Amino acid sequence: MQVKVVAMIANREILKSLERRDKGAAVYGKHVYGNLYNCDPKVLSDQRKLEEIVINAAKLGGMTLLDVKSWKIGEGVSVVGIVLESHITIHTWPELSFATVDVYSCGSHTDPERAFEYIVRELKAKKVVRGGADRSMYV
Repeated sequence: MQVKVVAMIANREILKSLERRDKGAAVYGKHVYGNLYNCDPKVLSDQRKLEEIVINAAKLGGMTLLDVKSWKIGEGVSVVGIVLESHITIHTWPELSFATVDVYSCGSHTDPERAFEYIVRELKAKKVVRGGADRSMYV
């Protein structure tokens, strides 16, 4: 299956800059987020599966998972993974085959991009509108 990925035009240069690991940052921060369309509604409504996806995403991204909380909201689910380095969130609307995903890490040893891509694959998204931000602080 081919996934269509659309980067927000305003963020193309930011996304490119996020690929480098700038050791000169006083605070390292990389934020990858996106809207996922035409996902598998069965996965989007499975609270336990979504928790498992967040747990595995944290492992794949080299993050230290502290806790996972989830809530069933109507047909959808919200999952928050608190990692030592920041957070991973998934919010779903199965009736629309839609989800939003956030992966934010303050650890230069982590790979939030890898965690994000894993979530995209697991939700079986056919279209992704992705953004990113360098949330580092330079001195």
